[in-house]
Amino acid sequence: MARKNSRREKEITKKEEEFEQRVVDLARVTRVMAGGKRMKFRACLAIGDKKGRVGFGVAKGADVTMAITKAFNKAKKNLTKVPIFNETIPHQVSVKFKSAKVLLKPAKKGTGVKAGGAVRILCELAGIANVTAKILGSNNKINNVKATIIAFKSFKPIKQVEQKDEKVKMEIKKKEESKKIKVETPDEEKKTLKDKIKSLIAKKPENK
Repeated sequence: MARKNSRREKEITKKEEEFEQRVVDLARVTRVMAGGKRMKFRACLAIGDKKGRVGFGVAKGADVTMAITKAFNKAKKNLTKVPIFNETIPHQVSVKFKSAKVLLKPAKKGTGVKAGGAVRILCELAGIANVTAKILGSNNKINNVKATIIAFKSFKPIKQVEQKDEKVKMEIKKKEESKKIKVETPDEEKKTLKDKIKSLIAKKPENK
């Protein structure tokens, strides 16, 4: 029994080591009861493996440590996978959750994570190396976290993005080719008109 328990404990520690955790928000909460006020701590915790998996949890506890452990267990149950394309997000997204509004844009290599607050924490934990983000709504950290996770869920698969890029490239090529044809045609028309005028001038003395 002791060996089985030790194995389980090792497995749990390995799983915990996989995820990096960061406290987004810590607050002291009070509930008014019949006997008086009851004090508790509320923790909002974000976890991630920096390989595209992110989760968050909000929990209350009598202690800070208890609240954090509860939040960590909740976060492990609510994991979301983020599709990372060339060390950035596949496409631009803007999400509104309650009064919080978040805008995420893909960025080139070398730009880094240009974001603030809760959005920065989640992007770093997800393993997104290059991204630009902006919090446009309220400064409520929990709502901003929820909005960013909705944004992560709304990303389309990488295959669809690649197909769209190919279509856009093909359309651009077609437009460029049509422009070239349009540029070439007026010169040809001018030449034909010149030839016609020359032929008319040449015919006039013959008629006389």
